[in-house]
Amino acid sequence: MNAEEIKSSITAVFAGSSADEAGEWPVVAMDAEDWLNRALLLRDTREWLFDYLFCVTGIDWKTHFTVVFHLRSLKHRHSVVIKIQVDRDKPQLDSVSSVWRTAEFHEREVYDLFGIRFSHHPDLRRLFLTEDWNGWPLRKDYEDPVNMIKL
Repeated sequence: MNAEEIKSSITAVFAGSSADEAGEWPVVAMDAEDWLNRALLLRDTREWLFDYLFCVTGIDWKTHFTVVFHLRSLKHRHSVVIKIQVDRDKPQLDSVSSVWRTAEFHEREVYDLFGIRFSHHPDLRRLFLTEDWNGWPLRKDYEDPVNMIKL
């Protein structure tokens, strides 16, 4: 499948999703609702078979967060980027570590740096920072009194 076919097939299956025109890979924005089941379909649907999650990151837009998932099909050799908007006041999203094992590490990193919680994650705790660290250093409202960083 080419990029346009991937975008149109995914947006046809998932209500509330939309394709984005930017980027090297096809990009689809989805609702956070029912993310775990959507992830299973992305992995198991014969035409897609996105069996490899190779990156998860967060973006702070000051009004909300976006969690970005990069998926690859090793069999079909195509990729997709899934973007999910998360509420800033209650930053939470279903964990997909039961779908893609690599998500376990990536979700911990996003939690550690942005404070986005992944429901049903098997070991959600800080990855790089100590447990007594205050705040989430990649949030735009984070203030570092030692280095005086203000975004």
